[in-house]
Amino acid sequence: MKFLKLALVAAAASVAMSGAAMAEELKLSYNVGVASDYVFRGVSQTQEDPQVFGGVDLTYGIGYAGVWASNVDFGADDPSAEIDLYAGVKPTVGDTALDLGVIYYGYVDDKGLTPGAYSYFEVKAAASRPLGPATVGLAAYYSPEFPGKTGEAVYYEVNGSIPAGEKLSFSGALGHQEIDSAGDYATWNVGATYAVTPNIALDLRYSDTDEPSYGKIYGDRVFVSLKASF
Repeated sequence: MKFLKLALVAAAASVAMSGAAMAEELKLSYNVGVASDYVFRGVSQTQEDPQVFGGVDLTYGIGYAGVWASNVDFGADDPSAEIDLYAGVKPTVGDTALDLGVIYYGYVDDKGLTPGAYSYFEVKAAASRPLGPATVGLAAYYSPEFPGKTGEAVYYEVNGSIPAGEKLSFSGALGHQEIDSAGDYATWNVGATYAVTPNIALDLRYSDTDEPSYGKIYGDRVFVSLKASF
């Protein structure tokens, strides 16, 4: 646990030191989409209701930064929207693509019993590489204070994807969320993504956790999303 914390903090520090390695090319992209459910690490963030989301990304060489927003529903007097801010670098080492960054999860109307209890940040370290026609990856996220003031948290994941033609691909992930004072759970998902056009993708996915006793939002579900990127 201590080694993982140190590795993630070092990854975050490298974000601030990477400016000299960036190529001088500024790019701006946008995305917008809808989904039948907003599922994050196996848990519905909208009480199993539909989601509308969108974001803006800025890249400069290997550096990136962006903002992403979505509706959420955690219950009465709780946040109505999520606005994430993130930044990092994506260097490559041989055939391995790295992603080292910081993410802030902010919530609109974050009141509840303890104002500001939901908003938090994580540092991220991820790596992926080709394996034949497939791509496999590992990722880890560390937060010093998870939502609800539940203490330190770590999420780690193994994931992969494989193309099945020019427009269709299959992907999946297996992850584990650990939270100091709120227990832990495993989550997994598998699905297919179809490129309707070069800019529009349709995704059908199955997700579940090993803790359905935590509530119906932790249960198994099938959801679909449509995303446009420009």
